[in-house]
Amino acid sequence: MIKKEFFTLSGAKGRGMLMDLTYDENFKDAPLVIFVHGFKGFKDWGAHNLVANYFAQNGYRYLKFNFSHNGTTPDNPIDFTDLIAFSDNTFSIELDDLNTVIDFAINGSAIPRANGVYLIGHSMGGGISIVKTAEDKRIKKLVTMGSTSSFHNLWPKEAEQQWKLQGIMYMLNSRTNQQMPLKASLLYDLDKHPERLNVLKKAAEITQPWIIIHGDADKTVAPTHAEQLHTAQPHAELLLIKGADHTFGGTHPYAKNTLPADLQKFCNAAIKFLNK
Repeated sequence: MIKKEFFTLSGAKGRGMLMDLTYDENFKDAPLVIFVHGFKGFKDWGAHNLVANYFAQNGYRYLKFNFSHNGTTPDNPIDFTDLIAFSDNTFSIELDDLNTVIDFAINGSAIPRANGVYLIGHSMGGGISIVKTAEDKRIKKLVTMGSTSSFHNLWPKEAEQQWKLQGIMYMLNSRTNQQMPLKASLLYDLDKHPERLNVLKKAAEITQPWIIIHGDADKTVAPTHAEQLHTAQPHAELLLIKGADHTFGGTHPYAKNTLPADLQKFCNAAIKFLNK
């Protein structure tokens, strides 16, 4: 039987990170996958829970979490109710959060101890996962889905000068119609850590097995990002899914009880890779 357990960790600056672990109770010591969500994303977006169930059915424990500064809270895990936290977010904060989650998985204090973890990172979470995988040998395999090859590609390059002058920029969330604030500290984080936060440079440093999966119809993060990542690390596998978009057919909310066809293809490819 598929089970789900919930936990809350203290993330960056003491903000709570809600997470959930999905597993088949017959395989509590199964390999552990950690899912890393993207920009303006959260752990329960769209079909993420169906994905977690599918991985559990195929012999994996699946841990997903909300970054401490993604704009949600443990009490409101699917709504952007904390825009102050969202505005204060940086890539370094997210790397710290991911490290906290891996520590939680490895130490075995609340869940069966993992002897290493697998990462699945989507979009911006893919970039975070690439950097972290290059730095942390506790990560045994990496799967990226629709990953960016540069954090600078998350906004128009021409906006950066005005953003720094004003100290803040607003990005429209087309789903919620919210104007999401981003302080210039996000840019200054990139300026302060140009080596660490260079996704392509970190991609070249990865020695663990890695598969780059991207939709060839992705209009949010173009397939050229996947090609750039593969050029930087040719030992990684590259899979372009024909006709797939940035969310592999997922929407939010997602009312169906079956995976979208393209997301099913992603899951099958990822599980086949992890099973090797």
